[in-house]
Amino acid sequence: MKSYFDLVDQTFDFPTNEFKVEKDSLYFNNVDLMSIIEKYGTPLKLTYLPRIAQNINRAKELFTAAFKKLKYKGDYTYCYCTKSSHFSFVIEECLKNGTHIETSSAFDIAIIKSLYAKGSLSKDTYIICNGFKRPLYTQYVSEIIMEGFNCIPILDNLNELDYYSQHITKPFQIGMRLAADEEPNFEFY
Repeated sequence: MKSYFDLVDQTFDFPTNEFKVEKDSLYFNNVDLMSIIEKYGTPLKLTYLPRIAQNINRAKELFTAAFKKLKYKGDYTYCYCTKSSHFSFVIEECLKNGTHIETSSAFDIAIIKSLYAKGSLSKDTYIICNGFKRPLYTQYVSEIIMEGFNCIPILDNLNELDYYSQHITKPFQIGMRLAADEEPNFEFY
C-alpha cells in the first residue's frame, strides 16, 4: 500500500451516493467539504440531518412492507438509541420524525428532561431504559416514572425490579432483556 487513497480504495466502494470528488474537491451530499476543512480544520465530524429522516422513514417502510407480506398484526415502534449520538439536534430530528427514545445510562435521563423542558419531547413519548443500571440510573428511571413520563425500564436483574417496587408508587410497565442464545442458568430466567 502506497497511500491513504490506496487504503480507502481497497476498503470502501468510493465514491458513494453521498460522497463524490469534483475538480479535486470532496463533496458530501453536494456540500463542499474542502471549504469547511479549510475554515475549521480536521478531524471533521459531520451530521447530515436529512439522512436521519430518510433512514427513519426507510425503516418504517421496510417494517410496513414486511408486516403486510407476513400478515403480521403487531405494531412497530421506532426507538432512537441515544448512545448513537447525544447531540440535541440529532435527537430532536429523530423526534420530529415520530421516533421514541431508548436510553442506556443515567446521563441520558438528563437529556430526556432537557428535551421535555424545551418542548421537543412529550411525556407520552416512550422512554425505553435499557442497559446495565447503576444505582443513579435506577433512581432517575424511578423519578421520571413518578413524574409521569411513559418510561419502560428493561430489567437486567431481579434486584432492579426490587428497587422499582420500593420507589415507584404507581403502576408502570417493565420490559425484560432476553438473551435467547445463552443458557438459562441464572435466577433471572
